[in-house]
Amino acid sequence: MSEVTFNPMDPAFVADPYPTYHRLRAEDPVHRSPLGFWVLSRYEDVAASLRDPRFAKEAIAEFVAARFGRPVERTSMLDLDPPDHTRLRGLVSKAFTPRVVEVLRPHIQSIVDDLLHRADGAHAMDLIEDFAYPLPVIVICEMLGVPVSDRERFKQWGLDVARGLDALLLPPDSQVIVRSRESRQALTAYFRELIAERRRAPRADLLSGLIAAEEAGDRLSEEDLLATSILLLLAGHETTVNLIGNGTLALLRHPQQLQRLREDPGLIGSAVEELLRYDGPVQRTARIPSADVVVGGRTIPAGDMVMPFIGAADRDPAQFPDPDRLDLGRTPNRHIAFGLGIHFCLGAPLARVEGQIAINALVQRFPKLALATDSPEFRQSLTLRGLSTLPVAF
Repeated sequence: MSEVTFNPMDPAFVADPYPTYHRLRAEDPVHRSPLGFWVLSRYEDVAASLRDPRFAKEAIAEFVAARFGRPVERTSMLDLDPPDHTRLRGLVSKAFTPRVVEVLRPHIQSIVDDLLHRADGAHAMDLIEDFAYPLPVIVICEMLGVPVSDRERFKQWGLDVARGLDALLLPPDSQVIVRSRESRQALTAYFRELIAERRRAPRADLLSGLIAAEEAGDRLSEEDLLATSILLLLAGHETTVNLIGNGTLALLRHPQQLQRLREDPGLIGSAVEELLRYDGPVQRTARIPSADVVVGGRTIPAGDMVMPFIGAADRDPAQFPDPDRLDLGRTPNRHIAFGLGIHFCLGAPLARVEGQIAINALVQRFPKLALATDSPEFRQSLTLRGLSTLPVAF
């Protein structure tokens, strides 16, 4: 077995993880990290781990507490296994079906048009700050019943909580971990207040619907209600921001593909799937096997942490011919940017529609769209891959 040095916090890896993924897949595809976890980088292994019920979520909190002496709260359905996961997911899944989301398409289009209209006269913008961030935040706020005017209040909270997803790789007293905890507490206090308001005066929104479910019996506790609300707010925008940002950057770096989309806007459905595969918003997840599992000829003991790297799987040449080539018409394209199995992204239909409308409108409206920087800056994160800023001119 080759020794592959893999430092997930290396700035070069953050800027471009894909050469490292290729090396891992070729030389050490079931990699035992000195940091205390296993890394899976082949599509076949990652996909199998996401579908296999032996690879569980709930044990992660105990693992982190035992191995790193650090308490971790199970904060939402993302951290749960059946039956609790099934129960909570069932309560909110109806709001995100393709049919329900399709009804939102004209409204999402009008939000996109308004944001681009505001940028029009300046001939330049920060694509993240002025476009990729506000769009999904406005949409999920409206769906949940969160005042859109509060979005600046919870913007930093969301960034802090997202950064805290890498807590495992940081010292326990790291400011990142401290800020993540404080921001989660602030979000919890924010939603307690909002939920109290909705109890007094329900509206036709998702938050009022969740409150009604909680009040109807034992299907949703107060803590479930808070955790689910926070998850929907953060997951409802965080990854879509990165889909729009990373996707636009990929197009601007591949002018022939950008021109191909301009000339054939009907390609947008396939284009978004390829952009998700090529540089996806979620790079990795984590599981703990409940029994010894053999992966790629190596035995992973029960109770060890496993990190399936989705970003690596989606560039595996065994699954995707010429995986480093951006091909907006790629077919088949069975990427796993939204995960697989019971934790498949609940909001995938919404993210797809937002990505399709936003990217198509942007490239059609601004035929001279161009990067205004040679070195776009990625956020320091192992879990979520996204840009902190993306200056563009048009």
